[in-house]
Amino acid sequence: MNAPVQHAQNLKFPVLDNVLQVGGMSLIRLAERVGSTPFYAYDRRLITERVAQLRAALPADIHLHYAIKANPMPAVVQHLAGLVDGFDVASGGELKVVLDTVMPPENISFAGPGKSERELRQAIAAGIVINLESGRELERIVMIATETGARPRVAVRVNPDFELKSSGMKMGGGPKQFGIDAERVPELLARMKTLPVEFFGFHIFSGSQNLKAESIIEAQINTFELARRLAAHAPGTVRLLNLGGGFGIPYFPGERPLDLAAVGENLAALMPDARRDFPEAEFVIELGRFFVGEAGLYVSRVIERKESRGQLFLVMDGGLHHHLAASGNFGQVIRKNYPVLVGNRVEPEGEAQSASAVGPLCTPLDVLGDRMNLGHACEGDLVVVLQSGAYGLTASPTAFLGHPAPVEVLV
Repeated sequence: MNAPVQHAQNLKFPVLDNVLQVGGMSLIRLAERVGSTPFYAYDRRLITERVAQLRAALPADIHLHYAIKANPMPAVVQHLAGLVDGFDVASGGELKVVLDTVMPPENISFAGPGKSERELRQAIAAGIVINLESGRELERIVMIATETGARPRVAVRVNPDFELKSSGMKMGGGPKQFGIDAERVPELLARMKTLPVEFFGFHIFSGSQNLKAESIIEAQINTFELARRLAAHAPGTVRLLNLGGGFGIPYFPGERPLDLAAVGENLAALMPDARRDFPEAEFVIELGRFFVGEAGLYVSRVIERKESRGQLFLVMDGGLHHHLAASGNFGQVIRKNYPVLVGNRVEPEGEAQSASAVGPLCTPLDVLGDRMNLGHACEGDLVVVLQSGAYGLTASPTAFLGHPAPVEVLV
């Protein structure tokens, strides 16, 4: 038997006898264990290692929070509950998932610009921290607090006056539906002094999916400075300073992993002044994709090899209805291929042949791999989309055309 080898630079899963290994077993065996395709598989070892990598690179007093929206699968959330320091949710449904874990309520926050009254009542009853997104939301929280006699925990989500440069998705700076514009925050803080709420601190999040350490470093410097300016108007001690995240993972050819060491060194240099200026604060880095993105796979089976006018197509039982992002229809301006391989025949025997991996849907958008080195796949083989642990199933139109939803497993 051959020894396990690493197939590619960004492939986190070992390969043994030309078969991808997931959770300590071959992909072939895993597919048999799951019992059907398509399916998502998440490797708990890789999630655990990623948390450990962050702990080693970042200062010891940086708390790690997981943004549930990246992957809310209950088993994944339960696993992370024993590894990270807190959770951030973006809906009442996600709140229910995290309240089933051992995470203390005070280490759970709720962000999102459109919280319903029902969700606000749930959050207040649970005792979690609500990230305020507007002055109107504060009024609704006060109304519920007055009615119930509760004293809600609130942090102000700030729309900063700067952007995270080179960010895949800009969440702050300029006009945004997220948070309260930085210049309006002092007025809101002044109002809070006489209201029945418990001020916790600030959530300053400027962007996501960034691979440039220098951009993240600049944003973190600006975040601390903005927090200092706003703290002068705060109605109480800053006990929480959420610095956001933005740490990206490589998806496409030519992309390099984030220089985590550089980010950690910069934070270590900033922390002495931060501890002096915010002596009672918990400093938080909130990440989603960075924890789970590279630990996940989407697996579908080849139904048919089909040739059309000189182009080979691998028609699969899975497609964009399960994995919209891999089809290029979830934020990409110019479509680029996610890393895709044949999981039970990782390396072709002989010269590689080009093929496009397409799904079963009646739309030309249902392409998960366009003209890639996949032509050695046979009917029945397992095609794997890597980097699928974040924004996969729950970010996809699963009801489209009535196909059944895929299984998810944590192994």
